[in-house]
Amino acid sequence: MSQLQEFISRRRTFAIISHPDAGKTTLTEKLLLFGGAIQMAGAVKARGENRRAHSDWMKVERERGISVASSVMTYDYDGCTFNLLDTPGHEDFSEDTYRTLTAVDSAVMVIDAAKGIEQQTRKLFEVCRLRDVPIVTFVNKLDREGRDPFEILDEIEQSLALDVTPASWPIGMGRDFLGCYDILNDQLVLLPKGKASGGTNDDPGKIEKCEGLDDPRLDELLPDYAVEKLREEVEMARGLCLEFDIEAYREGHLSPVFFGSAINNFGVRELLNGIGKYAPSPRPQPTTDRTIDPEESNVSGFVFKIQANMDPKHRDRIAFFRLSSGHFKRGMKLKHVRSNKMLNLHNPVLFLAQDRETAEEAYAGDIIGIPNHGNLRIGDALTEGEDLRFTGIPSFAPELLQNVRPEDPMKAKHLGRALQQLAEEGAARVFKPRIGADWIVGVVGSLQFDVMADRIRTEYEVPVIFESTTLYTARWIKANDAQLLRKFIDENSTTIADDHDKEPVFLARNTWHLDRASEDFPAIQFLKTKEQFG
Repeated sequence: MSQLQEFISRRRTFAIISHPDAGKTTLTEKLLLFGGAIQMAGAVKARGENRRAHSDWMKVERERGISVASSVMTYDYDGCTFNLLDTPGHEDFSEDTYRTLTAVDSAVMVIDAAKGIEQQTRKLFEVCRLRDVPIVTFVNKLDREGRDPFEILDEIEQSLALDVTPASWPIGMGRDFLGCYDILNDQLVLLPKGKASGGTNDDPGKIEKCEGLDDPRLDELLPDYAVEKLREEVEMARGLCLEFDIEAYREGHLSPVFFGSAINNFGVRELLNGIGKYAPSPRPQPTTDRTIDPEESNVSGFVFKIQANMDPKHRDRIAFFRLSSGHFKRGMKLKHVRSNKMLNLHNPVLFLAQDRETAEEAYAGDIIGIPNHGNLRIGDALTEGEDLRFTGIPSFAPELLQNVRPEDPMKAKHLGRALQQLAEEGAARVFKPRIGADWIVGVVGSLQFDVMADRIRTEYEVPVIFESTTLYTARWIKANDAQLLRKFIDENSTTIADDHDKEPVFLARNTWHLDRASEDFPAIQFLKTKEQFG
């Protein structure tokens, strides 16, 4: 194995997905704590600045106690380099999550033991399935009363059409939660005393090696009723579920299920070890012409996210860049395929949420940040010379539209600049009608309007007013015949706008208006989703 292959094989790039409030951000914190990336875990609703969740770094996230932007955290643990991407759980910010999933090789699905599979989990799972992303499941909040483990496993199988195999098995639940039996390694992991009732020390639990379930040590370590139930349930689980098959997992057909309690740091060590041992190293990436192998010597990669104002003092913009192949070194010149220009990457950074350090080097699978002055967009490819266009990076038409104007009309230019920068992040769509002065903002969920107004006010010092509009939806318009497209735009000039990429958009007043336009011009495509190419 060459040095390049060795370094790439150590990378584990994964996202955490879940429904809001399943404990995703808490689990992220504990994974970082375990990996030695932080000294003290924060909580989403903690008091005081020092104890905030590291992944929730935006002012609005801290105020509302929710995650609204994906964040990246890189750390080393047990011989592997982990690139962990925490994603927003709230469906109003799901577009950011969808694009983030294009940059990972595996995912951890967090499920609340009391609630099971919820709507947003189902949606995110479908995105993973489209890309054959392997999934590890973590059933969280075992320190509270929840549903029967068999019921949860059955729901995953039935609802998601995904085979499951328990990687661990819970012993009790709520106040009676004693720990888990690690099925994959035949060992008992006991919950430290006093933690089931809500203790939060960071002891991950004592490991007791066992020679299978018949080991008499189990009888010494656990109460009689718990041992009997454990043996019975694990035997039943082994009979009902498939054996763990690493190939089936990596192909996205089988999910190993870990049980634990993130708030108590229990089960997190086993989960992290499982990701390190079983999760795939960087996978090949599709482009329009060929598939990129991570072990190719030439550096290539794509931008999957732009984040404005990570450092509010400097009005900065960072492009999140997933390395698809090769060994990157600071100071390299890479070709920006869309503009056909060379970029000199002097100051690339590695992330721990909003904290960063200069990236002297990086390998396929790593996520680095590139300071961006408006020249990089989502979907852009950077290579050592080859003209590549990475596929599968989506952009969605908004479901809700509103007009936006500044409270102070003199700040109209400032507002335009702020909207342009926020649109580059991809979380919202910004449209400038060809006739009329107001900007139109399109989003997936109404909470985004509040967050956007808050960010424009705090980050750009432009108080704004959002107003309802008579518009129903927006669709990108495309046609093979440029003349026909021009004719359509001329005939519908009052309903045509440009997005931040200067691409034409049709603004429909209602369903009838959209249907009528597509009937009158059947050769024109009205696109709900467009692929973002560099």
